[in-house]
Amino acid sequence: MSAESIWSKPLSKRQKTMLDEVAKNQADGGDAHIDYSDIPALSGKQLAEFKRTPKRLVAVRLDADVLEWIRQFGAGYSTRINHILRAVMSQQQR
Repeated sequence: MSAESIWSKPLSKRQKTMLDEVAKNQADGGDAHIDYSDIPALSGKQLAEFKRTPKRLVAVRLDADVLEWIRQFGAGYSTRINHILRAVMSQQQR
C-alpha cells in the first residue's frame, strides 16, 4: 500500500465522528482553560519508562465460532484477544 493510497482513502463513519468531536472540542475552547502549572515536568528517566512492550506478528488458528464471537464486539479484535490472553496469563501467574 502506498502513502498516496492511504491519503486518498475516504474517511470511515467512525473517523468522521471522531473528527467532528475534536472540532467541537476545539470550538468550545478545548482544554486551554486547564491550569497545569502545579504538575511537575516528567524527567527523562520517567519518560523512558513509558515504552510499550514490543509486539510480534503471529498467525493463530481459531475455531470459527470463537472468531465470530470475538469479532461481534467490533474492530480491534486482535487487541481484544491479546487482552483476554493477558488476563488468563495473569491469573496463572498468581
